[in-house]
Amino acid sequence: MVSSINPSVKMIAVVIPGLVLSLAFDVVTPLVFLTFLLLVTFFFSGVRLKKWLMFFIPLSLFALGLAWTSMLHTDEKYAGGDMLVNFWWIEITTGSLQVGVSLALRSMCFIALTLLFALTTDPTKLMLSMMQQLKLPPKLTYGILAGYRFLPLFKHELDLLRQAHQIRGVSRTKGIKGRIERLKRYMIPLLANAIRKSERVANAMESKGFTGSRERTHYHEIKVKKNDWVFLTSMITALAIAFYLSYTLGYLNIFGKTF
Repeated sequence: MVSSINPSVKMIAVVIPGLVLSLAFDVVTPLVFLTFLLLVTFFFSGVRLKKWLMFFIPLSLFALGLAWTSMLHTDEKYAGGDMLVNFWWIEITTGSLQVGVSLALRSMCFIALTLLFALTTDPTKLMLSMMQQLKLPPKLTYGILAGYRFLPLFKHELDLLRQAHQIRGVSRTKGIKGRIERLKRYMIPLLANAIRKSERVANAMESKGFTGSRERTHYHEIKVKKNDWVFLTSMITALAIAFYLSYTLGYLNIFGKTF
């Protein structure tokens, strides 16, 4: 399962293909790699299809809109080829169509890579892995973890404030002015609670000997195993195969230059 992969290795396995794939302006390369990502997501990640589609569809619609805009306003360097559509102000050539479709597929690859990482990675393990494998300063990682843990507490406190105001009959004015007034009423209590909690966390970390030193032991050790290297190698290999197939078929295009 992808969820068992070391988070730092998984992040590298996602970032490298994302950067390299941004160089390809053809259709075949992102299409092949997107197919591979879908197979990995649905057969090896354990992510439910409904949950994945809930994120993928809205982001894909944004990607399609971006591709349509790019298709209509393609640079002359890439907009060559035969004219396919010439209606009113809409002019689409084979070159601009390829640029638009390629951009859409690349965007979907980026979305699939992001979801593969986000939906299979535990935030706590990610921070611990970045501290142990990538040597991120402990002071920074534990600060991020503490801030992340505060988010659900803030939501709970905001719900309590709303319920308390409702019980006491505080009027809720509609419109933008009413939203601003409610924001002012909620801001000061939330800020005061946040300051109190941050002081408690700071005192607790100091009492447990947390000084921010890099030389420290870890109760939860995150190690790099054989499966992690297999996953990283498979991602890079799949990307290399996508580029090779595109080159073999004569479609490989990097920044407008066909190979």
